[in-house]
Amino acid sequence: MDIGVRILLAFLVPQVAHVGGQEDGGHEGCVPGFQVKHYQVVYSGPFQKGQALLQVEFDDCAGNEDVKFEVSDPSFHVDGDLNLAPQRDVQYTSPVMFIHGLSAHADDMAQVEVSGLPIQSPHNLRDILGLGQTLPYRSKRSLLVPPMIITENQRAPFPRIIGKSHVISTEKSGNHIFRLTGPGADQDPKGLFTIDIDTGDVSVSRSLDREAIESYQLEVSTTDIAGNVVEGPAQLVITVIDQNDNRPIFKETRYTGEVLEGSPTGTTVMTMMAFDADDPATDNAALRYNIVRQSPNNPVLNMFSIDAERGDIVTAIPPALLDRETLPTTTYELEIVAKDMAGSEVGLTGTATATITITDKNDHAPEFTHPLFEAYVNEGSTGVVVNLTVDDRDDPDTGAGRAIYSIIDGDPTQSFEIQTNPDNNEGMLSVVKPLDYEAMSLHTLFIKVENEDPLVPDVGYGPSSTATVHVKILDINEGPVFFPDPLKVTRMENIPLGSFVASLNATDPDIKQTQSIRYAVLQDPAGWLSVNPVRGTVNTSASLDRESPYVHDNKYTAVFIATDNGNPLATGTGTLVIYLEDYNDNAPYVVPSVAQVCEDAHDMNVAIVGGRDKDLPPNSAPFKIELGKQPGLDKTWQVTRVNSTHSQIMLLHSLKKANYQLPLLITDSGVPPLSNSTEVKVQVCICKKNKKMDCSSAHSHRASLLVLLATLLLALLSPPSEDVRER
Repeated sequence: MDIGVRILLAFLVPQVAHVGGQEDGGHEGCVPGFQVKHYQVVYSGPFQKGQALLQVEFDDCAGNEDVKFEVSDPSFHVDGDLNLAPQRDVQYTSPVMFIHGLSAHADDMAQVEVSGLPIQSPHNLRDILGLGQTLPYRSKRSLLVPPMIITENQRAPFPRIIGKSHVISTEKSGNHIFRLTGPGADQDPKGLFTIDIDTGDVSVSRSLDREAIESYQLEVSTTDIAGNVVEGPAQLVITVIDQNDNRPIFKETRYTGEVLEGSPTGTTVMTMMAFDADDPATDNAALRYNIVRQSPNNPVLNMFSIDAERGDIVTAIPPALLDRETLPTTTYELEIVAKDMAGSEVGLTGTATATITITDKNDHAPEFTHPLFEAYVNEGSTGVVVNLTVDDRDDPDTGAGRAIYSIIDGDPTQSFEIQTNPDNNEGMLSVVKPLDYEAMSLHTLFIKVENEDPLVPDVGYGPSSTATVHVKILDINEGPVFFPDPLKVTRMENIPLGSFVASLNATDPDIKQTQSIRYAVLQDPAGWLSVNPVRGTVNTSASLDRESPYVHDNKYTAVFIATDNGNPLATGTGTLVIYLEDYNDNAPYVVPSVAQVCEDAHDMNVAIVGGRDKDLPPNSAPFKIELGKQPGLDKTWQVTRVNSTHSQIMLLHSLKKANYQLPLLITDSGVPPLSNSTEVKVQVCICKKNKKMDCSSAHSHRASLLVLLATLLLALLSPPSEDVRER
């Protein structure tokens, strides 16, 4: 690549330091680079070799050591005294030259305008600028518009000339009027750039910000006085050169990461990343990372390192030192600095904090604090009896430190269980089935403790991970126990008072103590029973009645209490269930008590009645229902059996509409049988087809012999009624 093209590329993307000065090592208020950006040289004849044309003002704010300069026209150079001079005799040069100054602390560009050059017919653009054929602008034969540069954040005064457009013509320049159009000129943002209509000088009107707009695409043209375009338009590219005016910024002020203890050296913990708004193609945004502080700073100062370019934080100590249980803390805080300018002294910085937690792995087995634990529990009770404590150097809030307990021997009846207390990691041993002192007064359990997470391969559970627990049962005075419970017996109802019913049997579980038991009635709903307090024999104190409302499904239930003479007294209860057998002690009765028949013996003159008995078979049905013993009833009424429980009453001849009290006798099948004389009200009603029966609401007539005979006589002497004749 020839020097002209390299100078142009450097011109388009130069590096300049921040307008606010240097971070370190510079002069206060110093701006690295050319202190004067634009120079002019008047051509008065061929330039002589070594002739000092002008002296540039360049300061890298660090002593100007090893500063190098390149000139767009290779016929010129900048000597050690900062003079621009030809390296040979030069007859002609381009009207604009660029000087590129570069050191470790500065990278800047200046422009030199050469005025008074003779008019030549250019062979090509390369001959004019010495830049080759790859310049990024358009031109017509007689309009020359070179690209221009301007550094952002320039200070007043404004406007300031940044470049020049040229008309290469034999005509006088006064015949050409320059015009500048496009965004930044006559379009938004308007007025940033102007052009001198006579000279073609392009000026900037105020300070620019590269981070807002990197470059401007404008057009330059010339017109005559009448406004007609003479040349152009030609493209004008104005590039805003970046200054280091933005510090690196971390997205957050605090970052968190974690690394497993014992991790190999070089294990990546986390990545820090900052952003710089400056030109990413320049060192202004080339960031370098560094750890400037570690807290705490032991066991070694540099426990972690950071990749300067990528920002990766990695472990820097051997795995044996990265031991969570021996470190003074499990959390380390690092202060990270990001510096631009590739980390040079003049770079700007941004800071953030990285908090790194050393996480636990299960490299320590839990150990019981004692090999033997003792517990005491009252017989018959349940619940937690002892808390087993363990030591575990691992993190108790992780599976590496949380304990899991198990009973490995000594509990064949599964009377115990053990669970982990989530608050303190202790093992809570509980009795879940009541224990009997008389059966076993001491239980020896073997308990094992493990972690939720498996141990690392080189660590195992040792003898201290098991413990013995002695559970001693304390004797308490237990209440007597009835056997069997309930006690069931069968007795006949109505047995004589004082009859034997049952013998209660209660025993004291406290076999290692000598105690006596006394009995008493606790619940006797009907008050039928009594109990001998010493022997426990139960006798009747009243008649047992199977038909009593206190008897359900032939069963009568009573509850008794047994009390020992221990200290304190203890009691137990037992139930007696008496199944009562039936005795024929209830006479049967007829239902319903009212029956209806029609007055005409040829109509519905039959009524059905049934028998009821509180006793059970065979002391109840079948029933025998018959007319009472009064003479003459069988002339008017007839009772015949329907089945074992029901009979029918039939009217043998017509009777007057009235209510009659019919005497009946019902007898059950008990041994001996019981009979009951009763009366049924029989309503003799007028019956018509499709009409409701018309029955008398008057008082009943007793079906005595005289009434029945009179009724029979009237029936025989009276002529048939109209209704009868109709039938």
